[in-house]
Amino acid sequence: MKEGKFRPHPNSLKNTFCVFYESDLSEIKEKKSDFESESGSTYYYTEIGMYRLSNHWGRLANSKWRLVSNNVANNSKVKLGFANWNDFYPDNKTDALYYLDYDSDKREILYQHKNNPDYDGIAVLRTSEETMKRIKTARNILNLTNWARYFDDWDIEELRIIVIDKLIHTNSTIEKIKKELYGSK
Repeated sequence: MKEGKFRPHPNSLKNTFCVFYESDLSEIKEKKSDFESESGSTYYYTEIGMYRLSNHWGRLANSKWRLVSNNVANNSKVKLGFANWNDFYPDNKTDALYYLDYDSDKREILYQHKNNPDYDGIAVLRTSEETMKRIKTARNILNLTNWARYFDDWDIEELRIIVIDKLIHTNSTIEKIKKELYGSK
């Protein structure tokens, strides 16, 4: 099969989750686009995956496509991302498909799909809606301090790590987690 001749089935990318990795624009310099969406995103298909050139990432019409920055020297809002075909996972509103993933080095919490090869099988799986609520709570724990006003005897960074871990690995509410921790020290 020749580069640029591959065509995914028209509906094969609908209702999918995928993580794209930022690429340098030079990677598509010699390529002809295969598709342009109504919103202006341009797609370049290869045998192993797809490049997407776009100024918007995240929740799309019926998919969730995230771009991971590789610090490519590109100050434009338009970014090029690449994903392998086997990194597109099914998405829907009813199944527990997502888990929270915390990167302590970047102090960043994201959601990942259960089909991700890095899934440890321990983090609680949730529906899209439950995951979005949980991630909002986790980000508040990471970025705000008002939730910890009664934990004077605690180091807030240590407390954050404990709470985030419980948000990832249990179904306990933030109120229940705080209540358990408050009585434990």
